[in-house]
Amino acid sequence: MLPRDLEGIKGVFSSVFIHGDLEHITSNSLPILVLGMLLFDFYKKIAKQAFIWIWIISGIWLWIGGRNSSENPNYHIGASTLIYGLSSFLFFSGILRKHKRLMVISALVVFLYGSITHGIFPIQQGISWEGHLFGAISGALVAYNYRKEGPRSSGYYWPKEEEEETTDNYWEENHTENLKEENNPTIKITYQYKEKEND
Repeated sequence: MLPRDLEGIKGVFSSVFIHGDLEHITSNSLPILVLGMLLFDFYKKIAKQAFIWIWIISGIWLWIGGRNSSENPNYHIGASTLIYGLSSFLFFSGILRKHKRLMVISALVVFLYGSITHGIFPIQQGISWEGHLFGAISGALVAYNYRKEGPRSSGYYWPKEEEEETTDNYWEENHTENLKEENNPTIKITYQYKEKEND
């Protein structure tokens, strides 16, 4: 990804596959795997759309706003943009939906990857903090956009019990209830058996 360069615009789609070395790709692989599994497990209906939108939005913003100059070209590579986007989506989506299980996922994301928040600031040299920042913002925006879709919190309810009708030809059940007497309520059940008629 080479920001604001026509040749570099293809990095919107390809930069997440390019890494500097084995350590770089290894450090990105596990978070992508874990966050991707959480996304596709808890947000089955919108997982693909959310993933693609985070990928495209963060990539376009990085191409527009990433560091670059004619004297010192800055290439932005790696899947960390997606990592920040997915973690942001999972965090904000659980909070916006007020869904207990999804809020647990939000807390889990903070516990596992809360320390990566410093990556959105220009602290460490050689790190695309713009990609991290744009990824986090795109994840939050996609979570807000899909807040009314996917799993939602539902209240508890008691299902209505339906009385089963007896269809047995061998006997009929008749019962009468007399619950009006407060001191001595009684229930009277009368069973009438009928013999099966021969054909």
